[in-house]
Amino acid sequence: MDSNEATTSESVSKKKGKTKKVKRKVKSDEAPVQEMEQAEGEETEKKSESGPCFPPTFSVSEIKNKQRRHSMFLKLKEEKRKQKLELKKKKKKERKALGDKAPPKEVPKTIENQRIYDETTVNPEDEEVAFDEGTDEFSAYFNRLTNPKVLITTSDRPRGRTVRFCEQLATVIPHAHVYYRRGLALKRVIPQCVSRGFTYLMVINEDRKVPNGLVLCHLPDGPTAHFKVSNVRLRKEMKRRGKDPTEHVPEVILNNFTTRLGHSIGRMFAALFPHDPQFVGRQVATFHNQRDFIFFRFHRYIFKNEKKVGIQELGPRFTLKLRSLQKGTFDSKFGEYEWVHKLCLYCIIFSATHLLIRIL
Repeated sequence: MDSNEATTSESVSKKKGKTKKVKRKVKSDEAPVQEMEQAEGEETEKKSESGPCFPPTFSVSEIKNKQRRHSMFLKLKEEKRKQKLELKKKKKKERKALGDKAPPKEVPKTIENQRIYDETTVNPEDEEVAFDEGTDEFSAYFNRLTNPKVLITTSDRPRGRTVRFCEQLATVIPHAHVYYRRGLALKRVIPQCVSRGFTYLMVINEDRKVPNGLVLCHLPDGPTAHFKVSNVRLRKEMKRRGKDPTEHVPEVILNNFTTRLGHSIGRMFAALFPHDPQFVGRQVATFHNQRDFIFFRFHRYIFKNEKKVGIQELGPRFTLKLRSLQKGTFDSKFGEYEWVHKLCLYCIIFSATHLLIRIL
């Protein structure tokens, strides 16, 4: 019994020694592992600070999981944005350091400046253009022989949105009066306007309770322009708008009306407003022509200091697209057209089917 107990106690003590040695070895091996983990943690922190690094051949479309693909796309987009911002800051610092010796800024490529040159673009100082402008229908206005007076009306039975749009247009255009048609044909309205001294007749058409068309007729001899109206935003629908406009005569800005057709349309818009703007009101009406769309904005500018100027949009805002320009006053049957927008075959089929659906 004693011998057995001695052997068992010796074996137990040997086992304990072994376990202690193993534990010591494990502790000695844990030190480099902890160092490696710390180094990896520092690397991950650096990566998180600089943003996710992707290989040059990385493609998000190769990821099959939709959620992971979307998250990786967002990360890639954020990384590109940060790189672009850093490059922009670096260039700004370089330009500031160089001062007057800095190279000129690069002009960004846009659809507008990459367009093919339009042959109908005219020089405003050209003698032929000056002669045409001196003898056209708007020459009396530009020679200060007439003052503009505008009648704004609508199609039959206008809805609330169209009525509000007309009322807000009347606050933008000085000496504008809003009257309702009450079933009268335009051919009967035009002589009454001429007899009462109006120089313009503006008709706002609507479709499905939304303004979608504008007929602008210059009186008494024309011309008449028909526009498609889109993206109408009334004052209540605009965010961060200024206070309602005052009764001061606004300034008028006409941008990019450089072609022969653009000259006549620009002169038509200019003749809507009186000659001498009242700069006290600090109000500006802008007609900006871009890619054959005319964007209208109405702003008030505020002087912050000698160098900085802030602007407040007053509204309304809308977009116009010229459909036709007709000689003389409005005549849908026998009128002579100077210019008509040519529709593609798809647009003709779509409009015809839309009309048939409405009839049926």
